[in-house]
Amino acid sequence: MLRRQFIRMSGVLLASAWLAGCASPQYLQLSPERNADVPQTGSGQQVTVIAQDGRDSDIIGNRAGGNMSTAQITVSSHELIPRLQEEAERAVRDMGFNPTTEPANGRPSLTLELANLNYARGESGQPLVDEARLEGVFRAIAKNKGTTYTGTYTSRRTQGYALKPDADSNARMLSDLLSDGMNRAFSDPELGRLLAR
Repeated sequence: MLRRQFIRMSGVLLASAWLAGCASPQYLQLSPERNADVPQTGSGQQVTVIAQDGRDSDIIGNRAGGNMSTAQITVSSHELIPRLQEEAERAVRDMGFNPTTEPANGRPSLTLELANLNYARGESGQPLVDEARLEGVFRAIAKNKGTTYTGTYTSRRTQGYALKPDADSNARMLSDLLSDGMNRAFSDPELGRLLAR
C-alpha cells in the first residue's frame, strides 16, 4: 500500500517537474560568428560600422506554441548587439577597410541591423515529434558619396524534436541561424563595392 502511494506520488512529482521544465522561460546568450569569405575590396579606407537592433522586443517567441509567458524565449539586445558589432567590424576589416564606430561627414558607413529574430512552434505532422521554426533577418545598409545600398538577408531553420530543446540547444540553433545570416550579408559583393567607391 505504501509502496503504491510512493510510486504514485513519485509519478506526480516527476510529471510536475517535467511540465514545469517545459514551461520555464529561457534567457539565451547567443554567440553568432561570421565564417564565410568576404570580397576583398578595400585598401585601408576608414568605414563607420554600426550594429543595431531593429526588433520590437527582446522576446523572440515561446516554446509552448501559445502565449504562455512562462515559456517565453528572450534574447537580450544588450548582450547580442555588442557581439554583432564585433563580427561586423571583423568582416569590414577582412574586406580590407579600417572599421571605426565614429561617424564623420563624407566617410563611408555600414549599418548591420537585426531586423527580426523569431522562434515559433510548428506542426511536424509526425506522431510524438514537434518542431521549432526559426527565422532571422538581417538588413545591411551601406552608404557612400550620396549613394545607399540596402540588402536584406533571411535565414530559416526547421528543427524537429521529441523532447523540447533546452536553453543550450536553442542557443546553439539560434547562433547558427544568425551566423548564416551574417555570412549571407557580408558575402554580398555590392556592399564592398559601394564602400570602396
